[in-house]
Amino acid sequence: MHGLKYGRLPRIADDLAAAMLPLRPQADGASVLIPIPLAPKRLRERGYNQSEVLARALAREWRIPVRADALVRTRETPTQTALTPDTRLANVAGAFATGAVSDRLTPGRRPGVSRDARYILVDDVFTTGATLAEAARALAQAGATRIAGVTFARAAIPDFT
Repeated sequence: MHGLKYGRLPRIADDLAAAMLPLRPQADGASVLIPIPLAPKRLRERGYNQSEVLARALAREWRIPVRADALVRTRETPTQTALTPDTRLANVAGAFATGAVSDRLTPGRRPGVSRDARYILVDDVFTTGATLAEAARALAQAGATRIAGVTFARAAIPDFT
C-alpha cells in the first residue's frame, strides 16, 4: 500500500484488487464504487488519487462501476497520519460533499443519490474509520441508504500516550 500511495506505483493496484476479490459484495441490485477524493493540492503533488486507482482496479475485478465524481473534497485537510484518534474525526468533519451521482447509475445522468443503490466507499487504509465515516455521512445526507466501505489495509493505531 505504501508503494501505491507514496511510491508512485499505481500499477500495483491490480494486484491489490485481485487480493480483494473475495470481498466482493453480493449482487443484490445496483452497486457503485466511490473512491475517497483527495484535495486538489494533494492530487497535484501525488499525480493520482490512490483510492481512485484502487477503485478502478476493483471495478475491473468485481464488474461494478466507479463514480469518481460522486464525492468531492470541500476543503484541504492536514494528513491524518500524525493525528490522534480523537482529532482525526474533527480533521475530516465537513470535508466531503456529494458531487454527481446518478440515480440509475447510467453515464450522463446526474440527478442525485439513489435510495436503492449500494454505495461502496473505497479508501486505501482504515485506521480509525474517520474518513470513511465522514464520507458516508455526506452520502447519507444526500439520501443514500445503503453505504459500505472497503479498504485494502488496516493500520494499527499508534499509542499516543
